[in-house]
Amino acid sequence: MNDLKSLVRPALVSFALLAVVTGLIYPLALTGIAQVALPWQANGSLIEQDGKVIGSRLIGQSFDDPKYFWGRPSATAPLPYNAQASGGSNLGPSNPALIKAVEERMQALRAANPDAQGPVPMDLVTASASGLDPHISPEAALWQAKRIAKARGLPVQQIEELIRVHTETPLLGVLGISRVNVLELNLALDRLARQSAGGAR
Repeated sequence: MNDLKSLVRPALVSFALLAVVTGLIYPLALTGIAQVALPWQANGSLIEQDGKVIGSRLIGQSFDDPKYFWGRPSATAPLPYNAQASGGSNLGPSNPALIKAVEERMQALRAANPDAQGPVPMDLVTASASGLDPHISPEAALWQAKRIAKARGLPVQQIEELIRVHTETPLLGVLGISRVNVLELNLALDRLARQSAGGAR
């Protein structure tokens, strides 16, 4: 019995100590450091407009208005871009359901973008693995430029320049790919439209 106690007691003490260190002290320390060093990122990279949170830089949103850029499809359920149900469709490239979905998306995009040239960019018809991707490729943004210019009555060159300015390059020039944050691009688009309207008065 004494031998058992001599074994159990150190195990319980070690368990309690590790629980406090890894379950309380460590998370609180990291949270505190993050709040001081990177408060915006630590709180979800939230984007505000007129004092209201309108989204996160890290999570995509659905846009279907012709005057805005559209992002990648989302396979999350029950709604697109559901951060509580992150995931893909798990459909393989040869799955008939995926092929049908891609074809339907291509038809819808071509109907909405009759002036677009070239093939429909792949990231506009396929969902990401997370279903939350907030970015599209610069090519996908440029493919939509004529539709947006027409819907807003702006020169297409202005839309293309806006895309160029908001294109994020790979980290250190090699890590990742060039991309455009759809929500930030659409907010910049609204600012451009307001500036153009103000200048026209």
